[in-house]
Amino acid sequence: MNIIIIEDELRTARSLETIIKEIKPNARITGQYQSVEDSVAALSETAQPDLIFMDIQLADGLSFEIFKSVKITCPVVFCTAFDEYSMEAFKSNGVDYVLKPFSKENIKEALRKVDDLKNFFQQKITPDIESLLQRLSPQSGKTSFLVFKNQKYATVQTDNIAFFYIRNDSTSLMCFDGQEYTLSQSLDNIAASVSAKRFFRVNRQYLVNFKAIKEVEHYFLRKLYVKLVIDTPEKLLINKEKSHSFLTWMEER
Repeated sequence: MNIIIIEDELRTARSLETIIKEIKPNARITGQYQSVEDSVAALSETAQPDLIFMDIQLADGLSFEIFKSVKITCPVVFCTAFDEYSMEAFKSNGVDYVLKPFSKENIKEALRKVDDLKNFFQQKITPDIESLLQRLSPQSGKTSFLVFKNQKYATVQTDNIAFFYIRNDSTSLMCFDGQEYTLSQSLDNIAASVSAKRFFRVNRQYLVNFKAIKEVEHYFLRKLYVKLVIDTPEKLLINKEKSHSFLTWMEER
């Protein structure tokens, strides 16, 4: 089986490749690409693989743009942090998904489903991308978080959270009113549970609410400097590889 991985996080791509080879030793990873542009070029010039693992948010935009330029005739497993409602949209179109952060069991199950659907994909049926986009709910995602402070449990509404961030190896949330709480979940898990329309992972340390963004400036080395309506312990910088997807995310409100 020839497999292509389209993923802008190199560490994630390497981890995915390792897991795939453990599950299917005869599988060949014939290409790894980080952007829409590179993926389109590669898929236009070479034969289609047997399977594609595809992230949704790439360095230069959403991977759905690939389908507008290239006719994909093989099954695609989306790797995404979208919520359960969005996942059902993918599944109803005959495409499986892996929810980040993924495990070996997640990948094994996805590969099993692809094998089961082999006859279906041989019909060269591709996902209805426009339908998927229309069915993604911008209001979906986790609506509250359970917090513990001063020996008391309470819930914080997600709408009231300005940003999540990693501080001293722990994950914390900061509310618009300045209240701060420590969480037991990792930032990766939180990013996977909140609405991708409302929150953006600007870097490895920060996940910000769209409503908290005050302004964005150009910074050195083609980075972006994001200023929030509430102060952050460090400057929020977005590297040049992620700048395009961030600006696209801001524009699509």
